Amino acid sequence: MYLIEWMMWKSILEPAETRKKYEHISTQRIPDIYESDEAEALEAARKVLSKTPKSRGPVYIFNDYALEIRCGMWESKRGLITTISAPLIAALILGGVGAADFLITAIDILYEQNRWSFMHWYVSALLTILVSFASWLYAKYGFTFTCLELLTSRHLLIRFNRKTQQVHLHRPVNCGGIVTLPWAGINTSATDKIHFTDDSIGMPLALHWLPRWTGTLHIETAWVGKAANSQAELRHEWEFIRRFMDEGPDGLPRPRITSHFPWPWQAFTPQFEGLTHYFWNSSRIIKLGLILISPAFLILGLGHWLSLLLCWKPRWPKIIREAGLPGKPIPPLTTLADRPPHIQERLRANAHLWAIRPGQRPAKKPRATRRRAKPGNQSTTAKESSTDETHCADRPQT
Repeated sequence: MYLIEWMMWKSILEPAETRKKYEHISTQRIPDIYESDEAEALEAARKVLSKTPKSRGPVYIFNDYALEIRCGMWESKRGLITTISAPLIAALILGGVGAADFLITAIDILYEQNRWSFMHWYVSALLTILVSFASWLYAKYGFTFTCLELLTSRHLLIRFNRKTQQVHLHRPVNCGGIVTLPWAGINTSATDKIHFTDDSIGMPLALHWLPRWTGTLHIETAWVGKAANSQAELRHEWEFIRRFMDEGPDGLPRPRITSHFPWPWQAFTPQFEGLTHYFWNSSRIIKLGLILISPAFLILGLGHWLSLLLCWKPRWPKIIREAGLPGKPIPPLTTLADRPPHIQERLRANAHLWAIRPGQRPAKKPRATRRRAKPGNQSTTAKESSTDETHCADRPQT
């Protein structure tokens, strides 16, 4: 499911008029990022975060110069849109077949029996009108969401090239397309010097490039691998990637290579990513509830597998596939000029939203420890105070 990536790309291109229109109901605010934040994040990303680097994958390529891992935020939720879209598409197809069948029957009756079967003509016309209207609505408003799981690239991919010191993101065009980014500008949620996510449990490893490094006037974000059960798993994953890019594959545990072929278990195992820690640390009632709703996971897994079957294997451009081989050219970094003119216009108009503030982050103002008492409380306090003094005066002296 590419819903998060699609929504982020739409928000990056959102016109100012639309943003102002929904400003009163929006609860999200773009955080202010300062140059000091960026410097701290870049420095933290180069430090050793784990002594046991390990990639939980899925890994598709691991050799001397390239590391390719599955990407995507809600891969474990994939199948939900397919479960909704597949019955709708099937109903439209069956409606069209039914309309054609009634029409053929009406024509046969007209030629063979030389009479008009108005019932067949009426049902055929009614089904044609209903199916045509429903198909128009679906094509206008629903097909975009269907393409987030069906009839698109089977997976989002991220490719790390150690020889060229570049990172490549493979996404559909409606989610930002294929981009090439510099390894030197990468930030990661595995450190404590990142300001994008507060809680990484149940989420994949997040990687970010700020506008100074993307060349396209906006932030690039990618979620790598499986959802994590703990912060330690994110650190192990990131340390595996960092050592590969900075030191090479020697000394790293060789990950299990996953095939791009849509095997059934590739659809059912993601449903439980990030749930292991939650399951074992939950109460018996929660565990029983998860077991009782397991048929829902089965349905979601079937939808996931169907979406994999109806998608195609992602393919990199030739220059990226050959990058790092002897004598092959280095792919150019993605710039604003690589985008279509209308996309460039929107990115320039929204560039101020992602701009980095100069200098250091200002220190937080200390919170006031005392609150001014309300007038009613003051009178009550004064009255109680005077009463206490009277009681103290009436007490015998010892």
